[in-house]
Amino acid sequence: MRKVLVTGAAGFVGRHIVKRLLDAGDEVHAVDCVAEFTGGIDPACGWPLFDPREYPRFHFYKEDCRSWFARVKDTDFDYTFHLAAMVGGRLMIENNPLAVADDLSIDAAYWGWAKEARPKKTACFSSSAAYPIKLQRPEGYLLLTEEMISFDSDIGMPDMSYGWAKLTCEYLAQLAYEKHGLKSICYRPFSGYGEDQDDAYPFPSICKRVLAERGAKVLHVWGTGTQMRDFIHIEDCVDGVMTTIDKIDDGGAVNLSTGIFTSFIDFAKQAAGITGYHPEVMGLSDKPAGVHARGGDTTKQRQLGFQYKIAFKTGIERALKYYAEGR
Repeated sequence: MRKVLVTGAAGFVGRHIVKRLLDAGDEVHAVDCVAEFTGGIDPACGWPLFDPREYPRFHFYKEDCRSWFARVKDTDFDYTFHLAAMVGGRLMIENNPLAVADDLSIDAAYWGWAKEARPKKTACFSSSAAYPIKLQRPEGYLLLTEEMISFDSDIGMPDMSYGWAKLTCEYLAQLAYEKHGLKSICYRPFSGYGEDQDDAYPFPSICKRVLAERGAKVLHVWGTGTQMRDFIHIEDCVDGVMTTIDKIDDGGAVNLSTGIFTSFIDFAKQAAGITGYHPEVMGLSDKPAGVHARGGDTTKQRQLGFQYKIAFKTGIERALKYYAEGR
């Protein structure tokens, strides 16, 4: 049995990581203050897909991870999954950038704690927002490879304060290895999705709109609708983490992606078609769209033994069934 810490455990990715660990028989210490607008869910209310309180080795601390780091000095954690962050979809990233910048303080507190507690391995969750936005524009975009960010030469301009915060965390991970021998791996998830994701994100909001407006002649999506993302199911994300976590120690980064671009318009058309109608899909230009095209190269993932399994259409079908049942 391993002793594992998960910060940001009540969030979308955190809940799925926690379940995988509990199912494996690990002792899980989950920390989350369940901040507003982050999509976190208090386990006291039950989590959508499972109830962690049914597992005897689940320990939840409803507090800011920074205060937890200040008071808990355990030195026997086998793994830490550091997910704690202030993020809640595109609206929060663009409209509340100073709240997102609080991630700098969270990550500084984590690495300060890790220097003393010395967990055997850290899985540090960065983001595809760390990649230079100049590589994601309409006039020139391509699949993003891990090597496009180099702290020895050029990191480029990332996406808003959230991207800067994630870049800083990655840099700290590398320094922690170089100066203190702390082993870690940094993950750059692309557009993770799943049935229990918060409605502030495109996947659930589009699926639910498709169901709510079934039979409509026109369906609207945010931005121009032509913006493209690399959608990867949360179960594949967790598989990718569990497959690769012990294969990099120096804070190096790994994408979690499919390598497939899908526009919001195409996504909405697929979802409507599955539901049985074929509307015209149009963008809402007054809503934030983010970068034009963000997709992740999969070469390094495959070299490390991971490849996604769940096709996007299958993920949409699963979610539509879940939402249609009122769950």
